[in-house]
Amino acid sequence: MSAYPVIGVIGAGAWGTALANAAARAGRTVRLWARDPEQVAAMARSGASPRLPGVRLDPAVRPTADLAEAAAVDAVLLAVPAQASRAAALELEGHIARGTPVVTCAKGIERSSTLFMTQVLEEACPRAVPAILSGPSFAVDVAAGLPTAVTLAAHDPALARALAHALGSGAFRLYHSEDVRGVEIGGAAKNVLAIAAGIVAGRALGASASAALIARGFAELMRFGKAYGARTETLTGLSGLGDLILTASSEQSRNHALGVALGRGAAPDGKLAEGAQTAPVLVRLARERGIDMPIAHAVDEVVSGRLDIDAAIGSLLARPQKAET
Repeated sequence: MSAYPVIGVIGAGAWGTALANAAARAGRTVRLWARDPEQVAAMARSGASPRLPGVRLDPAVRPTADLAEAAAVDAVLLAVPAQASRAAALELEGHIARGTPVVTCAKGIERSSTLFMTQVLEEACPRAVPAILSGPSFAVDVAAGLPTAVTLAAHDPALARALAHALGSGAFRLYHSEDVRGVEIGGAAKNVLAIAAGIVAGRALGASASAALIARGFAELMRFGKAYGARTETLTGLSGLGDLILTASSEQSRNHALGVALGRGAAPDGKLAEGAQTAPVLVRLARERGIDMPIAHAVDEVVSGRLDIDAAIGSLLARPQKAET
C-alpha cells in the first residue's frame, strides 16, 4: 500500500463521516472519532451515521470514542467546525506522534485570535505538520461517492502531493498545492459571500442581481487574497471561485440557507453557518489592511443585527459609480 495507510478522522459529523468514506474508498483504513460513546455504538451497530441519513459507512471505517486510538495513525483529518478547531487540536496534541500530518478541513477564521486554520493548528498542536483541504463539496455528495474535486495544500509540496494521492480516488479528485493561505482564504471568504447570495435569493431580487453579487463578491475575495499573498490561480480555482459558485447557488449550503432565511425576514441565527462566525473577522482583517469589501461588511452588519436588509441593500446600491476593479 502507498503512504498513509491508516487515517484518523476527528469529528463524526456530516463532513467528517463523508471524508471517512472517501478515504476508505481510496484504500485507507479509517478510524472515525466521535466524542459521544453512544453515538459511536449506534454507528457501529447500524453501519450508518445519523448525520448523513441514507448513507452507509464504508466497511473500512471504524467508529471509535477513543481519541488515542484515532490519533495513532499515519495522518489525521481534523473535521470539526472552525471555531471548535483549537479545542480539538489541543486535545489531539496529547496523543499524536510528532511529525504526523494533520489536515484541517474547516472553512473559517478563528474569531478570538483572527488566525487562519493552519495557524490555529500550529499553535494548538505543534506536534502536527499542518495542511488544509478545501473546495466545492457537499458532505452528502462526497459520502455517496459522487464526483467531487477539492484542493489539498501544505507548505511542503511533496507532502501535499503524497496526501492528495493517498486520499484521492476515482470520484474524489484532489489537486495539491503549496498555497496554504490561498486555500484558507477561499474557503473562509466564500462562506460570507454565500450568505449575501442567499439574501439576494430570499429577497427575490432576481437572477441579474444574483450574478452581479457573485461577481462583485468574488472581486472582494480576490482583493483580500492578494493582500495576504495568495496566488491568483488558487483564488480562481476550486477552493476559491469553485467553492463560491457552489455555496452561493444552493440551499444545501448552510451559509446560503441562512442568507435566504434572512432575506425572507427571519431573525439572524448563524450558529450553524461558518460564514456568520467568519464575517466579523474577515471585515476586521480587511479594515486593518485597507481592503475594500463592501459586501462582506454588509453581511457582517446584517448578521450582527446592526443593519436591516433593506438598509444594507440600499447602502450597496448607493455606492459611488466607479471603474470595475
